Amino acid sequence: MNKMLSFSPDVNNPGYRAVTFEEVMLGYYEQVRGLMDGGVDVLLPETTFDILNLKAALFAIQKYFDETGKRVPVMASITITDAAGRTLSGQTVEAAWNSVSHAPLLSIGLNCALGPEQMRPHVEELARIAPIYVTAYPNAGLPDRLSPTGFTMGPEEVTKSIREWAVNGWVNMVGGCCGTTPEFIRQIAEAVEGVAPRKPKPVEPYLRLSGMEALTVRPESNFINVGERTNVTGSPKFAKLILAGNYEEAGRVAQQQVTNGAQVIDVNMDEGMLDGADAMTKFLNLIGVDDAIARVPVMLDSSKWEVIEAGLRCLQG
Repeated sequence: MNKMLSFSPDVNNPGYRAVTFEEVMLGYYEQVRGLMDGGVDVLLPETTFDILNLKAALFAIQKYFDETGKRVPVMASITITDAAGRTLSGQTVEAAWNSVSHAPLLSIGLNCALGPEQMRPHVEELARIAPIYVTAYPNAGLPDRLSPTGFTMGPEEVTKSIREWAVNGWVNMVGGCCGTTPEFIRQIAEAVEGVAPRKPKPVEPYLRLSGMEALTVRPESNFINVGERTNVTGSPKFAKLILAGNYEEAGRVAQQQVTNGAQVIDVNMDEGMLDGADAMTKFLNLIGVDDAIARVPVMLDSSKWEVIEAGLRCLQG
């Protein structure tokens, strides 16, 4: 869909969202139901530019499976939109994978936005970190209005790159996205015929977290700093700002925590005068668009399950 759960469409109101997690989830649920009624063999949420949207899609799929007893394999594919190797919502490839690695996926992959040369390092990284099958289907290069095909690359050039990925042992399934045609697919199929598919390797069972960036806690990791100042029960200053509705200033408290070295920030809204779920949603939506804060994982802290759940609906990490 063309709406994001992690970002505001209004530059003057960064905490605003055009849709809720529930609305997006139900929209995907309807699609899943229609596709399953139509007899699909696999479900593939793809061209994912916001990982929270993907989480909503995967939640909808699991909800349908649980309610109907029907199941098919599920694949997922994310889209890197810039030279820095991030999604439109700001996540790195590893952070995005950490965010959805809990889901029972057949494969994780990359598609769209980039041609094979630009996609290459991200395919290699995903192959290194994912213990499941990896897919890749790039565009036919980059858009080019002067080209007869509208893109910069022909099938021979795209095929050469994809064959290299296969020979390197990075991919299990390959194809083409924007600008590709049946001729591209024919040549890709011929190029990888007989090449051994990638063998997924198990990964160490470390604590793997993410905000916009990944945080892996290994045995040799130093002390992990959790910022506790964004907690209404632990910081009188923060509590006063939240109770006054001054969320923007409260966001600066979070920013200061990260600037001072917090690798995780703890957010708690348990206060008798607060609607905890509403306060949690407002605060997380506001700081979620600030990459100085949102690059680190958030620790949701509450004695109430509905507040935890409200927070989970706001976090792509």
